[in-house]
Formats: sequence, structure tokens, C-alpha cells
Amino acid sequence: MSGSDNIPCATSATADVPDFDAAFRARLHDLFVWRRDIRRFKSDPLPAGFLDRLLDTACLAPSVGLSQPWRFVIVDGASRRQAVLENFSACNAEALSAYTGELAQSYATLKLAGLREAPCHLAVFADHATDVGHGLGRRTMPEMADYSVVTAIATMWLAARAEGIGMGWVSILDPAAIAVTLDIPRDWRLIGYFCIGYPEIDDDRPELERAGWERRHSAADHIVRR
Repeated sequence: MSGSDNIPCATSATADVPDFDAAFRARLHDLFVWRRDIRRFKSDPLPAGFLDRLLDTACLAPSVGLSQPWRFVIVDGASRRQAVLENFSACNAEALSAYTGELAQSYATLKLAGLREAPCHLAVFADHATDVGHGLGRRTMPEMADYSVVTAIATMWLAARAEGIGMGWVSILDPAAIAVTLDIPRDWRLIGYFCIGYPEIDDDRPELERAGWERRHSAADHIVRR
């Protein structure tokens, strides 16, 4: 018996395929347009069961070799949250020092995290030691584990927005310090730290665009043909 004989064969789908009609597609496009990276949160608690639903949906994301390397850490402890806030404050001050002139002044006015106000903190990691998926697709591109986790994050982000709840990605952090603060395994790599809660403001434009930091470019600016 060959090794391939032990691998289950794919079967044809038996479930009815939903009809994603034009009305659904239009609403889906609206969801993409209205997804925002939120910095200003209300302190209202999240609905009961919301976080469980959100993470269940995140786990529907694609992953290399079906490795499902995402690991979610819900940060509830006050002392751990305070350590994350101090981490951000130190990194943000260092980032500010890298700018000069008007750009430095503009940076100083930006609100870049909602760590104090958001009712939920969620750290998302990629488990680089997992043997799920038997390494398929990761031998030549091990970073695919990280990219798989990013797809889970994007899935989660849209699912949250569909319920009127915002997410803010806090990237101005020292990942090594976060690993210590959250006491996570050595083989887990931080992909993102998120604030989750109801947004103070809903807008179809990115906050950084509204603040004059940068503008959104058209798709044509990013397409190359060969």
C-alpha cells in the first residue's frame, strides 16, 4: 500500500450552494467600504457571545496546508493590559522621535490606539511549531503561516463590522515584550494586537485620510501587468 492510499479522497459537495445574488454582493461591497481601523471606542461592553462568534468565524479563514496556525489570546487582566499600554507609550514616543518638522507635529496629533477605552483586547499569534497540516506549503515559504493568520484577522474584522463593532490594529508595540507580558510559548509569533469595541464614529473614510496623514490610492496605482 502506498502512502497516498492513506490519504482520504476529496468528495463532491452535497450541500446546497447559497445564491450570492447582486443584492448580496452590493451589501458585501458596502461592508468592505465601511470596515475601518478604529482608534476611538466607546467603553460599552460587547454583547454576550459576540467574541465566541467572532473567533468561530475567524477560524473559517483559509490556511496553508490547512494548518490553522492562528492562536488567540484574550487579554483580560488589568496588570497585563497596563503593561501593554506602557509598551505602546514607549514605542510611540520612539516612533515620534523619528519624524521632524510638520510631519512630527502631525504624528503627535494622531490617536493611534484605543487601549484605554476598548472593552476587549485580543492578541493574535501564529504558531510556528504546529504539526497540523504536516508542513504542506511551508517548506519553501514558512512565512505562509503568518499570512494564514492575517487571513483570519481580515475575516474577523469584517465579521465584527457586520455587527456594528470595530477593531483597531495596534502595531506600535515591541513584540518581544508582548510575548513576556502574555507568557506565550516561544514558537508563537505576534501577528497583531487588537482593540475591539463599539466605535465612537462611523465613517466610510480611513481615519488617517480624514486627518490628512495619507490618502487612499486607486486600485490602478497598485496593478502591474507582465
